[in-house]
Amino acid sequence: MLTSIAGKSVIVTGGSKGIGKGIAKVFAAQGAKVMIAARGEDSAKLAVAEIEAAGGTAAWHPTDVADWTSVQAMVAATVGAFGGVDILCANAGIFPQKKMVDMSPDDWDYVMSVNLKSSFLCVKACIPIFEAAGKGRVVLTSSITGPVTGYPGWSHYGASKSGQLGFIKTAAMELARYGTTINAVMPGNIYTEGLQDLGEDYLETMAASIPLKRLGAVEDIGNAALFFASDEAGYITGQQIVVDGGQILPESLEAIGEI
Repeated sequence: MLTSIAGKSVIVTGGSKGIGKGIAKVFAAQGAKVMIAARGEDSAKLAVAEIEAAGGTAAWHPTDVADWTSVQAMVAATVGAFGGVDILCANAGIFPQKKMVDMSPDDWDYVMSVNLKSSFLCVKACIPIFEAAGKGRVVLTSSITGPVTGYPGWSHYGASKSGQLGFIKTAAMELARYGTTINAVMPGNIYTEGLQDLGEDYLETMAASIPLKRLGAVEDIGNAALFFASDEAGYITGQQIVVDGGQILPESLEAIGEI
């Protein structure tokens, strides 16, 4: 059993939906105080209400993770509400599907800002808090798409997720002086609202290509993030873990057929 995180203050960016909401619920269920940073008021308030209905503690702060001033305000609000920031789960991300022939430079820049620049901004904003406390945990939500696999229409998304893994290597060294670790979870296909929008054919095809024969649950990612945030993971930094049901392992669909 992991050491309790009860009472710890956690920021989850993009915590109003999908994987972020799953992470927020997992941490809240373990007694952490969760700040959900998101843009959508209705979905954020609903996530807070669901956590509170289950006996957890949560709040919401409107945040644009690609904007430095907004990110600073998010961290300040968390300190004001919960007394500090013990754990940062930088999860917010977007994955609009568009092939390069149709993609504008602005399309590329927007995905990079929301997915990659935001990781830097959120970590930077928390450094003074981690320094004062002499400890901290950072968990990024990356992806298998980009670092390991590719998919037409997601060149910008894949590049941003690969960039996150490059970022944590040096960030781990720089954060070490503050007793802070930084690691990344790399989800495969997780059943979320975003994947639902891609249609049943996509979902069925993806599930068929996974050795465990199912899409992941948001809680699967939340549990991996919980481990990285634990005392037991205190000597792990600059690393990543793939949570994909074995999706990246088969050499071909024929290999899946042999299972």
